[in-house]
Amino acid sequence: MKLCDVLKDLRLLDLRAPEELDITGITYDSRRVKSGDLFVAVRGYTSDGHAFIPMAAEKGCAAVLCEEPPEADIPYILTDDSRLGLALAARNFYGDPSRELQVIGITGTNGKTTTSILIKQILEQCLGAKVGLIGSISNMIGQEEFHTEHTTPESSDLQALLRQMADAGCGYCVMEVSSHSLVLNRVAGTHFAVGLFTNLTEDHLDFHKTMEEYARAKSLLFPLCDRVAANADDPWTPVVTQTARGPVYRFSTEKTEAELCARDIRLMTEGVRFCALEEGKLVRVSLGLPGKFSVYNALAALSCARLLGIPLRDAASVLSIAHGAKGRVERVPTDGDYSIYIDYAVTPDAIENVLTTLRGIGPKRLVMLFGCGGDRDRLKRPIMGRIAADLADFVIVTSDNPRTEKPEDIIAEILPGVKKGKAPYKVIVDRVEAIRWAIENHREGDMILLCGKGHEDYQIIGHHKIHMDEREIVAQVLRSRAQRA
Repeated sequence: MKLCDVLKDLRLLDLRAPEELDITGITYDSRRVKSGDLFVAVRGYTSDGHAFIPMAAEKGCAAVLCEEPPEADIPYILTDDSRLGLALAARNFYGDPSRELQVIGITGTNGKTTTSILIKQILEQCLGAKVGLIGSISNMIGQEEFHTEHTTPESSDLQALLRQMADAGCGYCVMEVSSHSLVLNRVAGTHFAVGLFTNLTEDHLDFHKTMEEYARAKSLLFPLCDRVAANADDPWTPVVTQTARGPVYRFSTEKTEAELCARDIRLMTEGVRFCALEEGKLVRVSLGLPGKFSVYNALAALSCARLLGIPLRDAASVLSIAHGAKGRVERVPTDGDYSIYIDYAVTPDAIENVLTTLRGIGPKRLVMLFGCGGDRDRLKRPIMGRIAADLADFVIVTSDNPRTEKPEDIIAEILPGVKKGKAPYKVIVDRVEAIRWAIENHREGDMILLCGKGHEDYQIIGHHKIHMDEREIVAQVLRSRAQRA
């Protein structure tokens, strides 16, 4: 593609490269540069892409898009925002693939993953469509699954993935959109047929600093969307959706004026049931996922379906046979008179939801095992500790993904909250040993919640990922118990 076509709609400060220059690829990673690429120098939090321009030049890049003139002797283009430039250049290079798809963007603190999976199943079953999925657990093209590093990929990787989906025959893409990705322009240049807001609770304040800034970040999605659906019961909805270009389709369990309402809600061990009310018409809905939050996830998925023209009754019929996301209130086998659940909850609101849900099932004793991630929002650590100790009967505080922090330091910031609660607790720093202890010391009728890892099959220590799948750990402990029996 000619450079002039790649640069369409970019804010250019200086052009020191031939407009007819052939560009054969786009990358922001100097390690991935190939001959003929446009290298985009992006400023990050730990490194600055401008420092790697000489390396990119040595590898044969055709030109550099940057925010300051490079020292290397190479054609370059100056812009005032290379992150935005990367997104728009990638959109142009890959032929604006979001215009060939119906892209559904889901943002909010909790519920994005499960809701995205439910929407994918509705589209597949109701429309017979091939559907792509971009999210925190994995990326999918139809039924083919790919590993993912971020909830929302970097912009050039995102545009390449959307192009791959379009070329593979996908008519739709359901995508989790993180607040980081919105602030960092990863989805700039992407067109969304539907934008969906689930809720906003405290998270990522290490990055956004305040809830107001967090809400503002979420609101960046909706000017990119043709239609918007939102949770009318969340107090942040008016702030987050004020940027929407048209009327917002609202869903609610409380407000009768919302476009889609849940009535006669029944929360059961095996899932939820309710009646969905839209324009005076009632449709019965059942979903085999427990908890009040599952009602909201179902309403969100149904709202998206309605904005895409799918009859409410048809979408509801799919939910009755739908499955949820791996690591979201996932039950794993045990060897006796107790149960174990794995859940991804990593925010105060999420752990309150899952603990309340499991408490509703009626265990004799609810045991919660959890930690907090390192190099992330420290303010929520004691808050999560207090919620755990208030809602569980016994708390085991352990390590999560410590990253570059010492696990003991993270635990020390959790414990003040735990000590304010009513539940007894135990600290076991090693997570594998903590899981082993929980199983070996269980009581009849216990429900053990392993919280924070969910779908993850690794632990991040320092800058390295170490394999650790809690399902495998539980199975290994059970095998050891069987051998001793």
